[in-house]
Amino acid sequence: MQTNAETGQYTLKTLPGDDVRQVLWRFADRFDLQMLVQAARAVARGPVARLVAEGGRNSHEWTPEKNALLKHFDESGITAAFLDPEQGGFISGPKNLALSLVAFELAWVDAGAATCSLANNLAYAPIHERGTPEQQAAYQKAMSPPGPGEVRQIKRGAFALTEPLPYVGVDTGVLAGRVTVAEWVDGKEPILQVDKRGRFITNMAFANFVTVAVASADERIKGSCVIILEESDPGTFDRGVPARKLVHQLSSTRDPIFSMRVPASRIVGGYDIKDGVIVPRYSHSDVIEAVFRRTRVTVGVMTSAKLLSAVEPIIRYQRGRFRGGEVSEGSPRYELGLQSKEDSLHRLIDIWAAGEAAAALALAAARTFDEFDPLEREKDAMMKAQGISGGRAEMKAMKKVEASALELLQLKAAPPDKRDDARIAELSGDPLVRFALLDAVANVLCPACKLWSGFGANIMREAVSLMGGYGITEDCPGFLGQKWMDAQLEATYEGPEAVQRRQLSVTMTQPLFLEQFRGWITEMRTVAAERPGTGACTLATAMTMWLWTLRHLQTARDANGNLLYQSARQGVTFPLADALCWILASRQQILDVIELDRKGPENPVIAEQMPGLLYFLTDLCHVQSARAAGEVGRICAELLYGYTRHPAWDDAGCAACYQASELDDLEALMPGISGMASSLTDVITDGKHPLKCGPCAKPEGLDPFIQLRVKMDACLTGARLAKDRAAHALTTVMIPEALDYPA
Repeated sequence: MQTNAETGQYTLKTLPGDDVRQVLWRFADRFDLQMLVQAARAVARGPVARLVAEGGRNSHEWTPEKNALLKHFDESGITAAFLDPEQGGFISGPKNLALSLVAFELAWVDAGAATCSLANNLAYAPIHERGTPEQQAAYQKAMSPPGPGEVRQIKRGAFALTEPLPYVGVDTGVLAGRVTVAEWVDGKEPILQVDKRGRFITNMAFANFVTVAVASADERIKGSCVIILEESDPGTFDRGVPARKLVHQLSSTRDPIFSMRVPASRIVGGYDIKDGVIVPRYSHSDVIEAVFRRTRVTVGVMTSAKLLSAVEPIIRYQRGRFRGGEVSEGSPRYELGLQSKEDSLHRLIDIWAAGEAAAALALAAARTFDEFDPLEREKDAMMKAQGISGGRAEMKAMKKVEASALELLQLKAAPPDKRDDARIAELSGDPLVRFALLDAVANVLCPACKLWSGFGANIMREAVSLMGGYGITEDCPGFLGQKWMDAQLEATYEGPEAVQRRQLSVTMTQPLFLEQFRGWITEMRTVAAERPGTGACTLATAMTMWLWTLRHLQTARDANGNLLYQSARQGVTFPLADALCWILASRQQILDVIELDRKGPENPVIAEQMPGLLYFLTDLCHVQSARAAGEVGRICAELLYGYTRHPAWDDAGCAACYQASELDDLEALMPGISGMASSLTDVITDGKHPLKCGPCAKPEGLDPFIQLRVKMDACLTGARLAKDRAAHALTTVMIPEALDYPA
């Protein structure tokens, strides 16, 4: 594929459509997902968009108009999307990608509507992931829309993890909710008393059941658990007052109060009785880990939808900015408007490139979990068959598996003449090895794509600013102002940025992930050789720099002798997690474009527009790779140099400097040495030093980083030319006459 086309030789004809997205996001062969996308889009750009345009977001209350959206979700199939076919659903197998695509379509118009739909899935997720077969069957059936001739009310749920003030925002291991034994008659099932106050709980205006996280306040119950409460249970089921949100008003958010009696069979996953003590089979942490590692992905998708949805309204606004005034029709000012200025074009390219990268990362994470879910269940079955149960026993068993997985990666990376193909085949066929490899990646991709919600919120501000004053009005085309505000909440949902960074700081240092990361560097080098215009070479150098920095910081110490990379040094670990997110998003964006290059020509709709489309998306990759490399370089340099104390003009600092008189003497023996020495260090003349804070810092052991930094800067060659080409395409691309949903 050529990538050095001159501006105008190939150009983007139209905005990427469904056929293109299906190939990029790997569901071109999934008719069920394609139909689900169309159904979700019809709801989003129909009833949801009309409700927003009519001012439905202007109330904290759950109004009849908002409640009517639930029926649209039911009728379109959105509600049943997460159900298994035998329980009224229509998608077999894992549904992470399916739910992410629904979230993407709804959030394209309004993230509150997306949250309203997804929160129902979140309520059921603890039951789906860790519930007993009886619990799963009962609630899947109850949550499915009634079939033809069936008379019953559909059950909708909410998930209550967070606690009321003053506990809101603390670690999820701290629970104010309590469970005690209310009644326990010999030979009968125990009755539990559950007391829980929720904070910021979605769907509470209409939820019929709630899955709540509670800790034991009774010596007859061990640890913590998640329990299912139903509105018909005896006791208090107080939905609470509405939260006075500025955002996501198309979802119901309240602060409920529960004080109820329920049978012990409502403990998610069931329980055992040991020595007169109720022992839940899963703690609340076990359940949350299984749930959030999947559901965080859909939240990450929502912000990427906002960024991509902003492109068309901004192009329309830019082109029509001066029409209607005293501007001659046909003039550049009339035809292009603000697009006659480079700044507006370049800033929109940055937004578009970031949106493509964010969507690529989030949907790749969703596909990873679709592949991971059946492997996890197979792993659980194999462990059970071997009599391995309990966290410690399973962890010990997986250590041996991880060693085999590392061996497999190293064998694959070996030169062809030294590869043991028989051993590779043996290890590749082991489900536990495949599980370990995928688990290491999934543990990184999930928090990474969720962390991108925060980055996306910052970039969304740029989108709003490109609309001028129109951007912060209620009737802004594309609802960009509301989307910008909504993005602030998405950065917090299911754990704010600090939670994601904390998780990444642990998972990104695992040997299995780092070994695969090294393979990805080689992968990007190969891509760079075959497709030089993608920016893959720049990204590969940035990846090498990040990996070198991580390894250095894991053993380096600051000026006070304290270890740098450790849990308490979040000023070190968190920025490195941010840098990794830029890398992962850009890498996946490049891989998506490669997929389009391979599969696009097979589709007659795409084949016609392939040259211009491919060049444009390749240039977006180059732009985003350059931005990612810049972020990685900045973060790594700050960490490597920032914890070293700067030398001062004292005896120790001046010892490394040259005296001008010394250089004069040496010049006679080695002509030119004075010029070379002056470029390498400071020179003191007649006891006077240069006017600065101290001699130039030269921390030991950073020569490899300095070489990488110089190399990476050179790798940026051509990135701005790619941005120029992409910007030019914005001035010629055709867009529809009007947005396909109301203003």
